[in-house]
Amino acid sequence: MKRIVICITGATGVVYGIRLLEKLAELNIETHLVMSKWAKVTIKQETDYSLKDLQKLATYIYSDADQSAPIASGSYRYDGVVIAPCSMKTLAGISSGYAENLITRTADVALKERRKLVLMVRETPLSIIHLENMLTVAKAGAIIFPAMPAFYHQPYTLDDVINQGVGRILDMFDIDDPSLKRWEGLDKKQNIEKGIES
Repeated sequence: MKRIVICITGATGVVYGIRLLEKLAELNIETHLVMSKWAKVTIKQETDYSLKDLQKLATYIYSDADQSAPIASGSYRYDGVVIAPCSMKTLAGISSGYAENLITRTADVALKERRKLVLMVRETPLSIIHLENMLTVAKAGAIIFPAMPAFYHQPYTLDDVINQGVGRILDMFDIDDPSLKRWEGLDKKQNIEKGIES
């Protein structure tokens, strides 16, 4: 059974972390949830979810201040960490190795143990400091996964956009989401028309 740590920071886009929890719960995958203080504020601001709703979705939940949690140790086995969304403050902490809380500590553990670390960074525009921090963690083994929507699947709702992004995160852990719409190439009619035009 896979075991994944989900961290939610206070950056905008907390729905990505929540939807990831929902998908993993549907797939009966063990999850360990950590939310920052500001994540809880953003959840109330951006969604209709309560903290109790999230507690029901996660298999285990920890305080961000709890450095004694099992996931803070490299000896505790899990497949990886997803930080969705990942604030620039959290990114900076990971980049500098400053594990001041459980979120940055689990990221630090993932890097040192060579486990998957997926950072759904959320900021725009990006400064050179942000870019250099991303480059540093990418060199250390993290996967930079910005919340950038795809449009080839012709999304009609915001949910379509969110689900596509979450489905692609699941791909990073070799977890198949049957509902994910994948690029299959242009259909035959489009290929014929393209050939005629060229």
